[in-house]
Amino acid sequence: MVHKLIEWSLRNRFLVLALSIGLFIWGAISVRDNPIDAIPDLSENQVIVFTEWMGRGPQLVEDQITYPLVTNLQGIPRVKYVRANSMFGMSFIYVIFEEEVDLYWARERVLERISTSAQGLPQGVSPQLGPEGTGVGHVLWYTLEAPTLDLGELRAIQDWYIKFGLQNVPGVSEIASFGGFQKQYQITVNPQKLLYYDLSVNNIIAAVRANNNESGGRKFELSDIGYVINTSGYLQSTEEIENIPVKTQKGIAVRVADVATVQMAGETRLGIFDLNGEGEQVGGIVVMRYGENAAEVIERVKIKMEEVARGLPPGVKFNIIYNRGELIQESIDSIRNTLIEEMIVVSIIVIIFLFHWRSALSIIIQIPITIAASFILLNAFGISSNIMSLTGIALAIGVIVDNGIIMSENAYKHLAEQYAVWQQQHKNNDL
Repeated sequence: MVHKLIEWSLRNRFLVLALSIGLFIWGAISVRDNPIDAIPDLSENQVIVFTEWMGRGPQLVEDQITYPLVTNLQGIPRVKYVRANSMFGMSFIYVIFEEEVDLYWARERVLERISTSAQGLPQGVSPQLGPEGTGVGHVLWYTLEAPTLDLGELRAIQDWYIKFGLQNVPGVSEIASFGGFQKQYQITVNPQKLLYYDLSVNNIIAAVRANNNESGGRKFELSDIGYVINTSGYLQSTEEIENIPVKTQKGIAVRVADVATVQMAGETRLGIFDLNGEGEQVGGIVVMRYGENAAEVIERVKIKMEEVARGLPPGVKFNIIYNRGELIQESIDSIRNTLIEEMIVVSIIVIIFLFHWRSALSIIIQIPITIAASFILLNAFGISSNIMSLTGIALAIGVIVDNGIIMSENAYKHLAEQYAVWQQQHKNNDL
């Protein structure tokens, strides 16, 4: 079979040359389309289920949230195993699927099962799916610099303006905010006053909820004009909360201000974010969607940052503290230089040892064609251009030229034998 293939190739040289050129062009296009990253994504095919139940201990969260969800999620098809972790006020469940399972198919199956199992959870608890990212999806971190604004104002800008702007970038799964204070209304109840007015904490909660609501009425016509009735009842200040009536005692309304103190403050934090010992910072983490090109996503985020920065208050600007794009570029440049150096060294050695430019050219031309063709296989198997894959190509350059050298030496050997036979025949004829 090999002899017939070699014979066919020798008789159809131009066709073989055209196929080689076509393979090289296809490989060059694959190089351009291949995703680029610094490190390979070796994370498992998983879907994260996150449930928040603030104020409860880990054991209570484990018993009433984590355990019921885990037992229901274990019946999903093509699941390898389910892991779980319970902590103060939060529950994390990791559903690990088989490697060949499509991520979005897996997320749909988990979402279907959550919709049925959530009915047995405590009131007000709603499980949520985590972002469709992986453990190496954090491609860019940034902080906000603003000497004139406090941490609460910066966090509000991050949550209500920057996050929505950057989350629309193609390839971005989530913008995770960190640092600062999340503003909220806090009602601090006085137990002695509650006892005096014969009230409970549930009475305060019910009164606030009942007065923080909007509702719509019907439409009616007056003088041939249609009017739509609508009531606006959302709370917008601490004074409105203080004036909410809780009960009526002897014809006098007992307000929230009579039994509690209302203030605007930050949500209780479990930690802080400090940058280089210079104090607390507010910022966000760009989480890349699964299977995206990290280098392209980072560039798109940078362009979007320039657009978002135009709408920021005076003095507020982005400070990128981690950018995987720099690591990607340095890694790719290092491997590219190594490949070029290896190709040059191997070519020089082949030319010196063979000392025949046509034979050397037939061997050297295999290097770029083989490297380009290897990117076709990388795209076919969904492997990105990273340190591991490119290093493997660099190590294989010596193997690439081995077959060409062996074929050339074998051809020289047969030519020498035929030349010796021809010389012997010519000598015999002369005699």
